[in-house]
Amino acid sequence: MANFSKSNAPEFSVEVYQNEYLPEGGREVNAIVTVASTGGGTTGGMPLPAADPGRARFGTGDPDAGVVIMVDCSGSMDYPPTKMRNARDATGAAIETVRDGVAFAVVAGTHVAREVYPGGGRLAVADATTRTEAKEALRKLSAGGGTAIGTWLRLADKLLGSADVAIRHGILLTDGRNEHESPEDLRAALDACAGRFTCDARGVGTDWEVKEVTGIASALLGTADIVADPAGLAGDFTQMMEAAMGKEVADVALRLWTPQGSVIKFVKQVAPTVEELTERRTEAGPRAGDYPTGSWGDESRDYHVCVEVPAAAVGQEMLAARVSLILPQPDGSAQTLSQGLIRAVWTDDMVASTRINAQVAHYTGQAELAHVIQQGLEDRKAGDMDGATAKLGRAVQLASASGNEDTAKLLSKVVDVVDAPSGTVRLKTKVAEADEMTLETRSTKTVRVKK
Repeated sequence: MANFSKSNAPEFSVEVYQNEYLPEGGREVNAIVTVASTGGGTTGGMPLPAADPGRARFGTGDPDAGVVIMVDCSGSMDYPPTKMRNARDATGAAIETVRDGVAFAVVAGTHVAREVYPGGGRLAVADATTRTEAKEALRKLSAGGGTAIGTWLRLADKLLGSADVAIRHGILLTDGRNEHESPEDLRAALDACAGRFTCDARGVGTDWEVKEVTGIASALLGTADIVADPAGLAGDFTQMMEAAMGKEVADVALRLWTPQGSVIKFVKQVAPTVEELTERRTEAGPRAGDYPTGSWGDESRDYHVCVEVPAAAVGQEMLAARVSLILPQPDGSAQTLSQGLIRAVWTDDMVASTRINAQVAHYTGQAELAHVIQQGLEDRKAGDMDGATAKLGRAVQLASASGNEDTAKLLSKVVDVVDAPSGTVRLKTKVAEADEMTLETRSTKTVRVKK
């Protein structure tokens, strides 16, 4: 394990958990890579030293970060009328949480995107005056029109790109389906924005499409959630903005180097949520590839890396992969924040070679848990009750075995649990739409392995 640390900057560490032993001829190596960022002083608001080009953080007096709030103002936000009022109040609460020196803007989203504040294709710099002006401008928000989320994202990207900020973040609220542009238009917008800013997405009420909202957050390396009751928006928006204010380092990548003959089979984030990263690889020199992780505050995340190595005889060992945490620099170079090694050792000790590392086993189960919940809910919607019962029963079994109590509680609102350890369940005949959508939206949330 190696560390990166500088004054006023977070310290990054990489730890690798694996069973490195393979049987003779064995080729698949699995490892859990825990990346932690600590000690950045997120609450102090001190800017990073000027000697750290490419690093950025939110903080008092440091305008090297920007955030755009995108508020759904389509016609459906007027049903009930309290929904629009709650959205205005929530946006005001989020604005109040923006620290001095941080650049920000508010966008009203319908079938087109419109700047609400400050206007003129730019971001405002937060202080007491601009926060008051922005909250005054929210009074102009009213419901009317359609929904074309891709236009909102493109305007947010344009606004964030207008300022010389390194950390760029979006917060997006919608209450309906993306009906006024094609799925291809939304996908094109997400592709254009990916890597340019991160975005948290929220669905309010129950008339929106879970896969649209989670797909936006996934593509832009943010979080997704449901706010079933609009009255909860202000608290949720405040929490989101506080989390955004804690981001200190942008555009960190997980770089995997493999020796000749080795191949990366997959890379996925497995905590705090399951997020597939395999297809997001960008080449980074001979036998090396970068996988995006987005912005970091004071936090830790776990990644599952699977490497296929050349078969070898008993007694041989090799480096299967080198894991580096990389921060791009303005001159095109990359700064290594931390490193870890994934090893392979061939043995004839059957006990050693067949033992599954506890971290790998736990997160393999958590990834399966997310998958069977989503598949079970799809079967239920399609009328395949036997398939839904089997898959959601397996989900209950996995949630129980891993101690994922939050997911177990959500599952209990969709199925009657007869016996959790065996996964014996009965589908409920009546399920509240909000409960089903909450389970689907939060299905990728995982629990850490018990040390």
